[in-house]
Amino acid sequence: MFGEFSMKKTALLPLFLALILFALPASALDLGQARSQGLVKETATGYLVAAKPSAEVNALVNRVNAGRKAEYQRIAKKNGTPLSVVEQAAGKKLTK
Repeated sequence: MFGEFSMKKTALLPLFLALILFALPASALDLGQARSQGLVKETATGYLVAAKPSAEVNALVNRVNAGRKAEYQRIAKKNGTPLSVVEQAAGKKLTK
């Protein structure tokens, strides 16, 4: 009897963890919110900086900047240009 309860409880644990993980992004700060609240700023180098640092803002900045860098590297490789050229072009566009 206790063995059955333990197995059912263990089987539900992955489902519970998945629900928590899917709920986290919904509550996390997004770039649009951060911009409208003045929490982040664009730079001439094409990346974000935290204007009002916090754990949540810093995590957002790191996540967005990692994605941007990957995309900038892809573009630079595709066009045969240095990464810094792509970063600066993006920075000009983002800071207008």
